[in-house]
Amino acid sequence: MTKLTLGRTIQQNTFHLSEKTLSSLTDIMYEQHVEAGTYLFWEGDTADKLFYIKKGHVKLTKSTSDGKEYILNMFDNGDLFGELSSFMSINYSYNAMAITDCTIGVIQQKDLEVILWQHGEIAVEFLKWTQLLNQITQSKLRDLTFHGKLGALCSTIIRMANSYGETFEDYIRITKKVKNGEIGEYIGATRESVNRMLSDLRTKGILGQENGYILVHDLKALKDICHCEGCPLEICRM
Repeated sequence: MTKLTLGRTIQQNTFHLSEKTLSSLTDIMYEQHVEAGTYLFWEGDTADKLFYIKKGHVKLTKSTSDGKEYILNMFDNGDLFGELSSFMSINYSYNAMAITDCTIGVIQQKDLEVILWQHGEIAVEFLKWTQLLNQITQSKLRDLTFHGKLGALCSTIIRMANSYGETFEDYIRITKKVKNGEIGEYIGATRESVNRMLSDLRTKGILGQENGYILVHDLKALKDICHCEGCPLEICRM
């Protein structure tokens, strides 16, 4: 088969931030090395920092009262995440854990506020960045809430294809290997339920598998199942 494109098809979530802004952030961040399995923060900790991933992978998770854990976001090189508020003290509403050894740039709220007050254009860029993260989260919650486990699964596979897909003539290969149990953490389903749904989608020819990689043969069918609203690629991402 002829490969048409290779690599991530979307930009990191800093795409709203100019080189000038990223340079300004680099000047005020301090570097922190984090081992795999270490939590950068826990749900309930005071939200007063932003984190810029120079190297590595981080996942944001949310625990429910019945003990389930959902993966809200996956971030890697070039991604910026965290929560800040200049008007009141807020706490993180999720956990952040390094899933590989990471090099993180940490930005203190007090240092960022100085830049935002001095440079209005940077403040506008940060407003756009905040809106982007909110839209990503809202779209994921919509998929989980309104379209059931199968719809949430199809939505997650579409996001994986956008984030890690290699596109060939008649299929997309998701280059990141993800275990079924981990997919279940994205949608709040058991590994057994994910197994059954994936098997059904393979039987229908919508998905395939090759050496542990998921193949998407019918992207339109996945979009129909999850009632895809055609969100931009920077929102429809992991």
